[in-house]
Amino acid sequence: MDRRYFEDFTVGQRFWTAGMTVSERMIVAFAQDYDPQPFHLDPEAARETIYGGLIASGFQTLALGFRLVLDTGLFNAASMGSPGFDELRWLKPVRPGDTLRVEGEIVEHVPSRSKPDRGLIRVAYRYFNQRDEAVLTVTSMHLLRRRRAD
Repeated sequence: MDRRYFEDFTVGQRFWTAGMTVSERMIVAFAQDYDPQPFHLDPEAARETIYGGLIASGFQTLALGFRLVLDTGLFNAASMGSPGFDELRWLKPVRPGDTLRVEGEIVEHVPSRSKPDRGLIRVAYRYFNQRDEAVLTVTSMHLLRRRRAD
């Protein structure tokens, strides 16, 4: 991936990630450590819930997609972290065997007024399963280093 900085991103620009298949083992391991609810931990107990089977934690889904975005390398050269995200929505459950991929669209591009070495972009992310069903949406802010200060 080429080295991209704040100036290299524009509103309307889109990017896509590779896919990642979520296994039952991954779901249960994450749930044991971070979200120990029956529909994430126990396939038998999960069948008796409103989900009718084991599902991934929404927080796990968010984290897996974030990893896919980082794996694109788009932010490697310039990332300075993030002040947060907005509008997180879990739209459909993610189940064992589902393959996640993420689409991102730059929706805002603002140079910092007080710190000329950086700028902020907002990215609208949509996570999809292998059936092209949206399973999660979120808007994330990324602080990015500038190639040059204007």
